[in-house]
Amino acid sequence: MPSTRTTRTWRNWAGNQTARPTSWYEPRDASEARQLVFDATNEGRRVKVVGSGHSFTAAAVADDVLIDVARLCEVGTVDPATGEVEVGAGVTIADLNHALAKQGWALANLGDIAYQTIAGAISTSTHGTGVGLTGIAGQVCAISLVDGSGGVRRIESHDGALFRAAQVGVGALGLITSVRLRVTPSFVLESRESPMRFERIISDLDHLVSANEHFEFFWIPHTEWTLTKRNNRTDGPAQPMQPMRQWWQKSFLENTAFGLVCRLGRARPSLIPRLATALPSSGQVTYSNASHEIFASQRRVRFVEMEYSIPRPACAEALGRIKRMIDERGFRVSFPVEVRFTAGDDATLSTAHGRESAYIAVHMFKGTPFEEYFREVEAIMVDYSGRPHWGKMHFLDSEALAGLYPKWDEFQTVRRTLDPSGVFANHYTERIFGVGG
Repeated sequence: MPSTRTTRTWRNWAGNQTARPTSWYEPRDASEARQLVFDATNEGRRVKVVGSGHSFTAAAVADDVLIDVARLCEVGTVDPATGEVEVGAGVTIADLNHALAKQGWALANLGDIAYQTIAGAISTSTHGTGVGLTGIAGQVCAISLVDGSGGVRRIESHDGALFRAAQVGVGALGLITSVRLRVTPSFVLESRESPMRFERIISDLDHLVSANEHFEFFWIPHTEWTLTKRNNRTDGPAQPMQPMRQWWQKSFLENTAFGLVCRLGRARPSLIPRLATALPSSGQVTYSNASHEIFASQRRVRFVEMEYSIPRPACAEALGRIKRMIDERGFRVSFPVEVRFTAGDDATLSTAHGRESAYIAVHMFKGTPFEEYFREVEAIMVDYSGRPHWGKMHFLDSEALAGLYPKWDEFQTVRRTLDPSGVFANHYTERIFGVGG
């Protein structure tokens, strides 16, 4: 495979991260990927791995060697005896969902965006919602990767600390070539979407979270309204929205019209509180479909995002503080604040490590100033031992992060074992893990 030394520029989905690597490769299989890392190691070069670029951080920014794993996208046959399947690191969640559905299988829980590659999703602790369920990394039972010496490793659940670290590695442990996932027989979800007053959400939050398999809501800043989504399994046949209603609700209102509101708000921020009332605040829709069709949403309006995981009992108080802060500081926020929930798990750097978690995500429309708003939200999250989503923006460094994870030192030991020379390091990983840490 020829070298591709180039001046080509890489950009992430949001456009807030760019890189101009000296070399750009797209290996066709795991063997080629291993050789690329091996060669880079021998030449003293650094490597970063990219997928679909849906991380908002600089975790994948490559100044030297960029390896795009898009061609490592095979999906194996599910073993019915174990309910497990081997999939390539570069397969997108959307393509994986369709491949599994053809075999009669599905992932038990997913995020609401399906653009990410599976390796990127697990490496950043992407999670979805459902207080009885873990994030995607919790559905992994084995990982194949190329370490910083160019060696191939198969890491399985019985490998203890090594496996728990590799489940959420933030791209710092090696190049993932494939993962083995636990899947479940295909199922249908019924979705009930309805508005709810903010004060009712706060007072009934524990019940709403516990009574639904997958519960999430979006508070619309500058209003007293939230938009709720309750997804639960049903034994009945799928009853999707009628095509016209689907277009109106999911394409026009949630993307075209919302995008117009965001563009107007960016041009004239003083209009944002008034424009917020244009978002739906009445009416209810109920429909059902294959689980992956319910979990994932279209997201054509581009944004930057910060999301923090906090202990579930702190959610109502923290959200109330964010609401007051926005009003007191006079921020103009056109994007809803998203709130979700998951079970705890034991992956070393999972944002839900050791605790049931609530996730509060804030967004700003692409091209709109965001840093002051995000920093104010982060200051609130820190009061609750908040852990930033590894694929979304934050301002913490290794010193602050070390105190948030009980097994931080264990992860650092694994990182030094798998990548002793820092082949997979960049400026971002040096900030969050420490230089030579």
